[in-house]
Amino acid sequence: MSNDRLDAILAAAYQCFTRHGVRRTTMDDIAAAAGMSRPAVYQYVRNKDDAYRRLAERLFAGALAEARAAAAAPGASTGRRLHAVLDTKLELTLKLHRDSRHAAELLDASTRLTGDLVEAYTRELTDVVAGALADAAGPRARAVADVLVALTRGLEADLTDPDLPRQRLRDGVALIVAGLPTAPGDPS
Repeated sequence: MSNDRLDAILAAAYQCFTRHGVRRTTMDDIAAAAGMSRPAVYQYVRNKDDAYRRLAERLFAGALAEARAAAAAPGASTGRRLHAVLDTKLELTLKLHRDSRHAAELLDASTRLTGDLVEAYTRELTDVVAGALADAAGPRARAVADVLVALTRGLEADLTDPDLPRQRLRDGVALIVAGLPTAPGDPS
């Protein structure tokens, strides 16, 4: 099977889900947006729910890859690395809100379709944050990471002004980092 065709289907699914929402999108919508027949689409995804899960997996995997790269940025201070890691989560949410009035439905952690994926993404992101904090926070790294991820999730509640949560994330990270002991060799 062609990865290019699956990519086209998932891009079409994103377009349809952001335009119509998951509930109102049909396989006919996805097939038309992909420029394929329904039977051709069914060769790559089982149904609309499968397309949605695969798309969510891809979005989360991309955000996690960006977060891991940010955490490993050479020469960056702990604060800069943490901000960059958490910014990947915030920017994913902002992108969905920018692209769709159905963003709340697409991001709903309680949904039966992707609730487990949201939980796994949050857990893995928290692991990345804890790893970025390991030198500075020591045994408290996981607890501090939990607080920072919770802060980021809370900032996603009101995105009417996208610059406000971005600024609050910078401020929140700076406040948390200011309370940590300075790690040896950490450029502040």
